[in-house]
Amino acid sequence: MGRTDWYFTAIRLLFGQLRLIHSAFKEERKKTPVYIRVKSEVGLRTMIENKFSKTTSLLLIATFALAMAGTVSAVDPKPIGTDGLPEFVTADGATLELITFFLFFVGYIAMGAAFVFFMSERNSVAPQYRTTMTISALIVGIAAFHYYYMRGVYADYGTVSIEYRYMDWIITVPLMALKFPSLVGKDAITDEKFLGMGFTGICFTGALIMIGFGYLGESGALGSIMGSAAAGGWAGLILGGVGWAMIIVATGTPWSTGKGVDNSKIAPELMWSTNALRWFICVGWLIYPIGYLFSPGAELGLGDGNQELLAVFYNIADIINKIGFGVVAWMGAKKATEALSA
Repeated sequence: MGRTDWYFTAIRLLFGQLRLIHSAFKEERKKTPVYIRVKSEVGLRTMIENKFSKTTSLLLIATFALAMAGTVSAVDPKPIGTDGLPEFVTADGATLELITFFLFFVGYIAMGAAFVFFMSERNSVAPQYRTTMTISALIVGIAAFHYYYMRGVYADYGTVSIEYRYMDWIITVPLMALKFPSLVGKDAITDEKFLGMGFTGICFTGALIMIGFGYLGESGALGSIMGSAAAGGWAGLILGGVGWAMIIVATGTPWSTGKGVDNSKIAPELMWSTNALRWFICVGWLIYPIGYLFSPGAELGLGDGNQELLAVFYNIADIINKIGFGVVAWMGAKKATEALSA
């Protein structure tokens, strides 16, 4: 059975089960006295509304629909072993390949689980922090979708795709920068300018510079312009670092305030989470340039351009930073919510 046939079969089975459940519910409903039925249904509806808002429900349904989409379909896929894994990841001496495949799979599942967690917790925080929870969910939801495809490319072709990776980053990194003001509040964001831009402008421009030049360095585009792949690789790394520095200037560090943030106006219960986010930006993001050094396209000479080492560093960095970023924001939002209700 092909992947397309499997997909439609799964859809038919799903809707078949839903019809059976609905029919059974209708039959049971007829047997239940009206006064009990009304009371039960009102209580159930109240419970559902308290846990999931309309926005939360729609986002969960949309993500489920995306998750049901078929993965990349290879014309000539790598052979599959009797253990259900691609043979090239279980061959003798293929430890790094197996770790890479494992991390793609774990990344996909972990991001998806984090999405469900953040959305389910959205209504447990005060209204002013729900945007933070939504952004956290979007970041890991988008990442889960791309990891699903990157896993498929690696399993079918044995290739680590940088294109899917940068498609993910060009969306999620600006969202990670946007999460900062959504957590600390607009009063803590100053009107101070840097290069003529405010906080949001600095963060978005920095993110685009960082991701844009990183891709140009890894894809070999800068190398073609400069006449040397290694020169292009180093240029991409250095210029991408400028974008990273712009974000740090705007958000600040754990030991200093940023150009666009006034620490004195951040609620005390949010200060720990704010500094934790800064630690992620200043230290957690360091894992990415380390991985970049092993990029085959950048040709910087480390590990002879080992695509598996590149993927291992990037996957670990994504799991730590994307999920961790959301968790510390959630912790801060919960603490601030408790302070408001005290």
